[in-house]
Amino acid sequence: MIEHVFRRAAEARGVDAVVVATDDDRIARVVEGFGGVARMTSAAHATGTDRIAELARDLPCDVVVNVQGDLPLLEPDMIAEVLAPLASDATVRMTTLRRRIASAADRESPHVVKVVVDGNGDALYFSRAAIPFCREGTAPAWRHIGLYAYRRDVVLALANLPQTPLERAESLEQLRALEHGIRIRTVETRHETIEVDTPEDLERVRQALTTRV
Repeated sequence: MIEHVFRRAAEARGVDAVVVATDDDRIARVVEGFGGVARMTSAAHATGTDRIAELARDLPCDVVVNVQGDLPLLEPDMIAEVLAPLASDATVRMTTLRRRIASAADRESPHVVKVVVDGNGDALYFSRAAIPFCREGTAPAWRHIGLYAYRRDVVLALANLPQTPLERAESLEQLRALEHGIRIRTVETRHETIEVDTPEDLERVRQALTTRV
């Protein structure tokens, strides 16, 4: 799975380097075995953002993209989409992706993270619950896709902020940013993907990869 994610990320426009941050030497060996770059990080990190920040301290870059390892069907264009607001608007500090939810099962599933946005597309809240409460035809429901881009100073700042009550309650690291007043611009993506959170998700990915071959 990690090789699929790595190779798709490496194909993205606007990306200078792809590095796998891990605290597991088995993952590092696999990455190096297929010719990728891996960096060992502390095992004490609470979230992926904290792990990314450890590497970002020594990276000569302006923007960091966090591609989570559970996105084997990542489309390279998704990285371009999440980077676009940072390139076009100097006030945007952190971005992520969303896609309209079409399935009632996805809307109700705690494994599918939902996001509510304002008129500018900035996130108001993320939840595992079915939000917003929708009377028919009143508001779209959006699925959050766990792909982030940050200005380097933002990811470093986030790693130095304490975990927050809502972050712990929902087990969603992006709520730390919102609770500390960091705005997150969301971008609607046209790409469908599968985040592997359950054995059923993994089987769907295997079927999708077989179909693509």
